[in-house]
Amino acid sequence: MADKLKFVLALLLVAAGVAGFYLLSEQVLVLRVLAVLAGVMAGAATAWFTEPGQRFAVFVRETVTEAKKVVWPSRKETVQMTGVVFAFVVAMALFLWLTDKSLEWVLYDLVLNWK
Repeated sequence: MADKLKFVLALLLVAAGVAGFYLLSEQVLVLRVLAVLAGVMAGAATAWFTEPGQRFAVFVRETVTEAKKVVWPSRKETVQMTGVVFAFVVAMALFLWLTDKSLEWVLYDLVLNWK
């Protein structure tokens, strides 16, 4: 129950930040954006201290750990694979263009005699 109340408080803080943006409509834009950021940060800080918030923090840490285990391709591999993709796209575009023109010729010139 306490976690639900904390989440409601977090949502109210975010809503207060958004409301501050509109209530400060006569002020400079920087102050209005800071009001929204303050509301979002206060809401996030409040949500952080809930049990689901702590589980989310553990999930983020585990995600970062798993991302560090990934073997990322080298620059050379990336450039080569990009070249392969571009070559495939060009080949597929030529194939589709030829297919389209062939069907156009068959239908309009041979079948319908439209010239």
